[in-house]
Amino acid sequence: MKQKYLISKENDQKKLIIKEFAELDKERLSLLCEEEYDNNIIKSAISKGKETLISELRTNNMYPPGVYAEKIAQAVIDIFASKESQSVELSFNDVDLLIKEQAPSEDIDEIESSADDIDELIGDDLEEKLGDKNAVEKIKASVKIAGDEDSGVIKDDS
Repeated sequence: MKQKYLISKENDQKKLIIKEFAELDKERLSLLCEEEYDNNIIKSAISKGKETLISELRTNNMYPPGVYAEKIAQAVIDIFASKESQSVELSFNDVDLLIKEQAPSEDIDEIESSADDIDELIGDDLEEKLGDKNAVEKIKASVKIAGDEDSGVIKDDS
């Protein structure tokens, strides 16, 4: 899902506004939430650090994931560093959040070695470990299956 956050600082109204949009329909963003914050509260949170700012920006209605929250907080810090009213637009795609490049954790030789170990566990003596090959055929069924002569159909001889 694609998301967009529009962050605007309104100096004349002394507030910060964050609007959250999401792609609910293909190629169409819908407004999910709009939050307003007092500039003085945001300035105070900025002075206490990014974690405090993130806590202040998150609400019951708008609770972005940690990666997004950090980028939003940094944008707010940058906006408040400027004395002018301004807006910032941040766009995110959840696919990018879910797919991360991962460095291979094991060397290819180690993987091949572990595959060889698994093969050794199975080995050539698998049949010996399983026992008699015909063991399944020796099991007597507790239910008799009707043959062609007796199909189980009751005939009316009248």
